[in-house]
Amino acid sequence: MKLSHFNFTLPEELLAEHPSENRDESRLMVLNREKQTIEHKYFKDLIDYFDEGDVMILNNTKVFPARLYGNKEKTGARIEVFLLRELNQDQRLWDVLVDPARKIRIGNKLYFGEDETLVAEVIDNTTSRGRTLRFLYDGSYAEFRNKLNELGETPLPKYIKRDVEPEDQDRYQTIFAKKEGAVAAPTAGLHFSKHLLKRLEIKGIDFAEVTLHVGLGTFNPVEVEDLSKHKMDSEEAFIDSKTVDIVNNAKSQKRRICAVGTTAMRAVESSVSSSGTLNEFEGWTNKFIFPPYDFSIANCMITNFHTPKSTLLMMVSAFAGHDFMKQAYEEAVKEKYKFYSYGDAMLII
Repeated sequence: MKLSHFNFTLPEELLAEHPSENRDESRLMVLNREKQTIEHKYFKDLIDYFDEGDVMILNNTKVFPARLYGNKEKTGARIEVFLLRELNQDQRLWDVLVDPARKIRIGNKLYFGEDETLVAEVIDNTTSRGRTLRFLYDGSYAEFRNKLNELGETPLPKYIKRDVEPEDQDRYQTIFAKKEGAVAAPTAGLHFSKHLLKRLEIKGIDFAEVTLHVGLGTFNPVEVEDLSKHKMDSEEAFIDSKTVDIVNNAKSQKRRICAVGTTAMRAVESSVSSSGTLNEFEGWTNKFIFPPYDFSIANCMITNFHTPKSTLLMMVSAFAGHDFMKQAYEEAVKEKYKFYSYGDAMLII
C-alpha cells in the first residue's frame, strides 16, 4: 500500500468544531465486513450489536492541560508551549513543541502566568519545532504539577480554530479517563455516556481497560509514499493481568472483542503472544498498523472518521478492508458525517 491510496477530498465543513450535544447521540455508521453492508445509526444504538459475555477494550488514559502560553524574556513575545512528554521528574525536564519556533533558542527563558512564578529555560533544540525545557519552580513536585494544570489549557487539536470553551474541559475527556498522561483524547471513547455504559453493563458486556498515553505522533503526517518506511513516535502503554484475563477468556469463548479506538487497538496488538493471546505489557510502543495486517485480539472496533493520509485511516483500512473502507468514507462524505476528534463514530463488525 502507498500513501496516495489513502487520499480523499474532505470538505472543510465536515471537520467537527464542537462535540454533539449529548455524547451518545453522535451518529454511528455500522460496517459489517462479512455482509459488506453499511447502516446509519446513532451511537446509543451500539448496544444492539453486543451480547452478554462480549468485551469492550477501553483506553483509560486522561488528557492533561498540555497547552501553555508564556512570554519570552526581554521581548515579551507570546509563545505557545505544548507539553509532550516529561523526561525527568526531579529536574523538571520536558519535551515540548514551541510556536513560533523561529523565535526560540537555547538559553532563552520563558515566563508563565500573571505572577510569572513559573519560568522555563530552553536547554536543547532537537528539531525545527521541538525543544527541551527545564522548568524553574520553587515549590514541591506536586505544587509544580498543580501549577502546570492551573496554567495549562485543554489541548484541542489545531484544526479547531475557535477558542477553548469551558465545556471542552469535560467533553475532550472520556468519562472513564483515569491515568493522566495523554496530550490528545482517545476520541472513539468520547461517545460513551454514563447512561450507555450502564446499559451495556446491565446487558452483560465486560469492560477491559488498557492505558495508552496518546502523543502527537499519532497525528504526525506520513511523508513517505512507501508506508514501510514511516516511523511512528513511541507512546507509553500499560496492560494489566485483569485485562489479560478478561480478553483471553472472551477470546477462548469466541466472543465479540471490541477495541474502542485505534489507541486501544494499537495497545493490544503491541502485546500478543506467539499463540495469539494477549500478554501483560508495560513500556513503549511505536507499532504502525497498515494493510495488509492480521489482527490477533479484537474482532470488532469503534473509531471516529479520520483525515486523509493519516495513520489512523490506515489502521481502519487494514481492519475493514481497503475497498470497503473507501466505500464507507465516500458514503460518510455524501451523508455529511462529521470527521476527526469531535466527529461521529464508526462501528466495524
